[in-house]
Amino acid sequence: MGVLVRCCAARAVAPCSWRGKYFSSGNEPAENNRVTPMLRHLVYKIKSTGPITVAEYMKEVLTNPAKGYYMHRDMLGEKGDFITSPEISQIFGELLGIWFISEWMAAGKNAAFQLVELGPGRGTLMGDILRVFSQLGSVLKNCDISIHLVEVSQSLSDLQASTLTETKIPLEQNAKSLVYMKGVTKSGLPISWYRDLQDVPKGYSFFLAHEFFDVLPVHKFQKTPQGWREVLIDIDPQVSDKLRFVLAPCVTPAEALLQHDETRDHVEVCPDAGVIIQELSERIALTGGAALIADYGHDGTKTDTFRGFCGHRLHDVLIAPGTADLTADVDFSYLRRMAQGKVASLGPIEQQTFLKNMGIDVRLKVLLDKSAEPLMRQQLLQGYDMLMNPQKMGERFNFFALLPHQRLHGRSHHINTCQSKPSASPVAGFSELAWQ
Repeated sequence: MGVLVRCCAARAVAPCSWRGKYFSSGNEPAENNRVTPMLRHLVYKIKSTGPITVAEYMKEVLTNPAKGYYMHRDMLGEKGDFITSPEISQIFGELLGIWFISEWMAAGKNAAFQLVELGPGRGTLMGDILRVFSQLGSVLKNCDISIHLVEVSQSLSDLQASTLTETKIPLEQNAKSLVYMKGVTKSGLPISWYRDLQDVPKGYSFFLAHEFFDVLPVHKFQKTPQGWREVLIDIDPQVSDKLRFVLAPCVTPAEALLQHDETRDHVEVCPDAGVIIQELSERIALTGGAALIADYGHDGTKTDTFRGFCGHRLHDVLIAPGTADLTADVDFSYLRRMAQGKVASLGPIEQQTFLKNMGIDVRLKVLLDKSAEPLMRQQLLQGYDMLMNPQKMGERFNFFALLPHQRLHGRSHHINTCQSKPSASPVAGFSELAWQ
């Protein structure tokens, strides 16, 4: 990319006049604008090859093997930079566990299935799901279940193993293998770790991606009088150890990702998400199963959503790279388009609607009735409020599903929450849970 930009105009990039709402004015306190190892690495890289894309910046900052934000830390929970729904309430994971069992039953109770999670965090969500599987063991007793986790961070996979596996049975580890770790869950199910979805064995599978797609690298584009131009990241000529946004002086290869009929003036596109959706769609079309995706997102309406989080606060994305999480809202219209009609899609539907359809109110009442401790009751109510309140996660998060066309009895793959729902065997969450 940098080479192409230099060929175009020998780094004759234009300062980016667009300034998104998530970006600061550039007048940050000196202590916030510190020179991190990642910043030194990026400055060297840009000096060597020219301005880099936002996608390349995100990939380096988040997953660089030596200095990446996700590679060597636990960034979740109260002491981290953000808290996810599974960390807030056990009910979230329990309802997702019920969703997978409901879909398994609706599709004919296959003799075996793989449960595959992309980016499992600490393993909290999978732990809650597996607890439901154990509690409903009578329903699943004749089903051969295996767990498959896709995780690039060794430190996070170690956390997941400590959360999920039986400590009496030692883990098998082989860094050179596609399956770099194997073990047995506390409930006795085989569990394996992979760095890439493509390494997970083919077969009847249910896939889960919770807050996974929002951290995949995005390319950013701005409409100008000269046409679309990609937003790049360069060194500020006034301050040698500071970064700034610039516009590419000419067309870049990533511009091929844009829709010809795009009406927005600023667009974020995530090609890695497209590749993963295509892989999921091909697998589901071939062997059955389903994918459930939950994330911050929109249906092709938003423009600038690229932002950083550090210590639970919004953080300038170009300041002290490597110390903050970087994220961009998922464009579900792009995911739907990338499925290419191979599978049916449902959603996006707001989290509060999905969880209500899944019976969160009933589950909350059961837990409150069982709990005699005031502190526990308070935590349950606060967790419910965080998940369901429209001003918190209730409307910010969305659910989206990929299913085989035959699951919806031949209905169009463009089924959306605002359109007619399938009449027979409705999909839980996207309509009220029918299975009890």
